[in-house]
Amino acid sequence: MATQYEISGTTAKGIAGSVERGVAEGALAPGVALPPVRRLADELGVSPGTVATAYKELRQRGIVVTRGRGGTVVAPAPAVASRRPPKVPAGLRDLAGGHPDPALLPALLPPSRLSPGARSHRSAPRLARLEEVVRDWVGADGVPAEHVTFAHGALDLVGRVLSVELRPGDAVAMEDPGYHHLLDLVAALGLRAVPVAVDDAGIRPDDLREALRAGVRAVVFSPRAQNPYGGCFSADRRDALAGVLRAAPEVLVVENDHASEVSGAPLRTVTGAGLRRWVHVRTVSKFLGTDLRWAAAACDPVTLARHDGRLLLTSGWVSHLLQETVHGLMTDADTRALVARARETYALRRTALAGELGARGIASHAVSGMNLWVPVRDESAVVNGLRSHGWWVAAGARFRLASGPGVRITAAGLAPADAARLASDFAAVLGESEATYGG
Repeated sequence: MATQYEISGTTAKGIAGSVERGVAEGALAPGVALPPVRRLADELGVSPGTVATAYKELRQRGIVVTRGRGGTVVAPAPAVASRRPPKVPAGLRDLAGGHPDPALLPALLPPSRLSPGARSHRSAPRLARLEEVVRDWVGADGVPAEHVTFAHGALDLVGRVLSVELRPGDAVAMEDPGYHHLLDLVAALGLRAVPVAVDDAGIRPDDLREALRAGVRAVVFSPRAQNPYGGCFSADRRDALAGVLRAAPEVLVVENDHASEVSGAPLRTVTGAGLRRWVHVRTVSKFLGTDLRWAAAACDPVTLARHDGRLLLTSGWVSHLLQETVHGLMTDADTRALVARARETYALRRTALAGELGARGIASHAVSGMNLWVPVRDESAVVNGLRSHGWWVAAGARFRLASGPGVRITAAGLAPADAARLASDFAAVLGESEATYGG
């Protein structure tokens, strides 16, 4: 739609400044279309090139976005904070958080070797022995491990990679439903999320192909334990996705293997399939401790250089004390045994709940990971109904872009004996609300 705000200026800088003032003052709201280049040039008595330069500057700063035939519009207001889930009401069993069972996490003890004195680690930001552990860790699953780097958690790493590779207004293909913190991160960076549907085998190739045709500059997905849907790449799905991605060599591929060791499924990575720009991300928060804000990545050399260059200019390096802690846990035999037990336990709990729901005619998606995605007609009715039975589950709205409604249930701490009671209560809630399940 045409705007009533009168853009002024005779130079590219002046025109850009006029548009920015209009946005700041609220006269140009998110989604409002700016005049076409030639029309505005005629109105201002300047060359079309001057207006085009102004619009380019505005795009680079994230103030406007270009939507093909839809023209240039004011960008959506970026998220300034993640959509936090509501506080768990007192007295309810929390199945909404997506957290691991604390009983299956190792004790976190500081390493005996502390970094002496005050000195910079910029010249050697990564512990060589931890690098070797990471190379063995990801390499065992078929991920090329020549180039590795570290960050302060998976979101930190993904956010840094996207910020150095893309510009505000660029489009990113995102899983739908997908991890809400990633969806919010993309918005906060001034990027545009393009939804790509998922199923039990992961992100869908045909939908990804359409997103690539629409001009996305990056794609972010999980190869297993997809959150919240639980999908896991099959070999056929991996091969199909690799074929789609090879046809778009300039697109950055971000493979987020966030639950690796406790996903309960093998990794079928696309990173070894001849891609040019890629990064495989892993964190340890799901099996070593939620307070260990550390992530590792294997990637192509260009991505490594760009990520590490930005890291050195900001935080500089990941704490060597934290790296020592991670190294100690990852090389400890007792911790490895505990992680193996956690993996088996989470799989048992997830499949037990899925089986109990299925026995009552309630379909769910839970191929891997700690969560189950249960499609429902009315999210609020189910969440509030289960609340009356003492359960607290996550409404699916914050995970969705264009996909249908559902609820996410975290089964990590739910013993099989409790799964039957939850499933019975779920069935009762569906009956009480007269909802047609899956509608």
